[in-house]
Amino acid sequence: MMRQGAFTLVEMLLVLTILAILAGIVIPKMSGRIPQAKITAAQTDIASFKTALGMYEVDTGGFPPGRTGLSALLVKPNNVQGWRGPYLEKDVLPVDPWQHPYVYEFPGKHNPSSYDIYSLGPTGQGGNDAIGNWTPRNQQ
Repeated sequence: MMRQGAFTLVEMLLVLTILAILAGIVIPKMSGRIPQAKITAAQTDIASFKTALGMYEVDTGGFPPGRTGLSALLVKPNNVQGWRGPYLEKDVLPVDPWQHPYVYEFPGKHNPSSYDIYSLGPTGQGGNDAIGNWTPRNQQ
């Protein structure tokens, strides 16, 4: 007769206790990093938009006008010469880490001779929560 190997109740409880201790140590340390990680992700997206807008400007001689200008990075606008896009790798415009659309304004309020591109931030209200191409990287 062959004996089947199995875990005892004590072994199972010991493993669960060890896992609970590890979770108690790791989870609090990781949870404080999520807000900063989202801010960094928004800053990275904005840097990608800046690169794409720079390529658009080189090809067409200017930046896309208005608040809906980011769509010009994906689809050729009417009456634009030299467009060689799409300028973004994705087929749709990305949203910020809080699931809000990025805002583009040309001319910009913070950069009057250029454009503003920003996330409305965690609250979706903008203001002091906004993360934009004028926001210093070490802020927030």
